[in-house]
Amino acid sequence: MKQAIVARADLNMGEGKLAAQVAHASLSAVEDADGTAKREWQGSGQKKIVLQANGEDQLFELADRAERAGLPHAIVRDAGHTQLEPGTVTALAIGPASERAVDEITGDLSLY
Repeated sequence: MKQAIVARADLNMGEGKLAAQVAHASLSAVEDADGTAKREWQGSGQKKIVLQANGEDQLFELADRAERAGLPHAIVRDAGHTQLEPGTVTALAIGPASERAVDEITGDLSLY
């Protein structure tokens, strides 16, 4: 079991901003997961990987693939209080789900 969080590299977010967006995405996707997947992932160390995307369109394409595969996922839109305009799409989390299922969608992305 694992979770992949995909953050936009094209926004050049500061380190703290990036960390916050990744955390928002992770928690939101876990809330979308069914109880069995959530418990299995939590019991196995909550494995996560942070990957990079080059834009909003790529995040929505990945989210669509996750939706079609039936995987828990969450898109994050920034509130706009600091570095970004309100509503800016910053990150996507996919999973927790089987490593194989997550890798089918995110396996070609680079580490952040």
